[in-house]
Amino acid sequence: MIDIKELKTLLDQKVDEYNRSFFIEKDPVCIPHSFTTKQDIEITGFFAATLAWGQRVTIINKCRELFSLMDNAPHQFILHHSDDDLKALLKFKHRTFNTTDLLYFIQFFREHYASHNSLESAFSNSMKPGDETIENGLIGFHDLFFNLPDFPQRTRKHIATPKRKSACKRINMFLRWMVRKDDRGVDFGLWKTIRPSQLVCPCDLHVDRVARSFGLITRKQTDWQTALELTHNLRQMDPVDPVKYDFALFGMGVIEHA
Repeated sequence: MIDIKELKTLLDQKVDEYNRSFFIEKDPVCIPHSFTTKQDIEITGFFAATLAWGQRVTIINKCRELFSLMDNAPHQFILHHSDDDLKALLKFKHRTFNTTDLLYFIQFFREHYASHNSLESAFSNSMKPGDETIENGLIGFHDLFFNLPDFPQRTRKHIATPKRKSACKRINMFLRWMVRKDDRGVDFGLWKTIRPSQLVCPCDLHVDRVARSFGLITRKQTDWQTALELTHNLRQMDPVDPVKYDFALFGMGVIEHA
């Protein structure tokens, strides 16, 4: 690893460069930014993170297609749709995410929002006082998500959990959007019971490559322990908000190599 002070100076500079409003337009985070109510932001953010495979422009277009099928009012659609309303969704597909998965997601959200005002409790209720990271929240959310009867086994691959040693990159990205708050306007900071210091850095291909080049990751494979290793090292530079460095690592990996 290069000198930690030099690396912090570089990464802080890159955070300042990329954690700005221009970042929103070409990133999946633009999808929840198209909505204003808390529930719509949560729902669209969750779908956008779940569907975040492949080219960013394709992800954004598929999300817009999906929410247009819900009349661009996803929370109301989920709570009040009829069986006939669901027929419009049957043609939706993105990579391996198909109608079976979509209908189960909607079923889960309908059950949850019928008795909860926010998705936050689905993560925070499983956390324990003194938890250093969101790990218990991710495990608890996965168990809750698949707690409905007769859930489709195929859908399990779309919701990662540390129990299966996954790096949980998409769901960690979603949590960054919901929990982090600063004056830059990219992340929403809607949730208050989970601290930014408990977040784990989304460890996608580009972040992984740049982090390894700086010695922030030494583990050979990329799994949950790798994400924890990266976050631990980022915490040495900012213990309160380590995941802000996702902007730097992603920006250097994608935007500077576009």
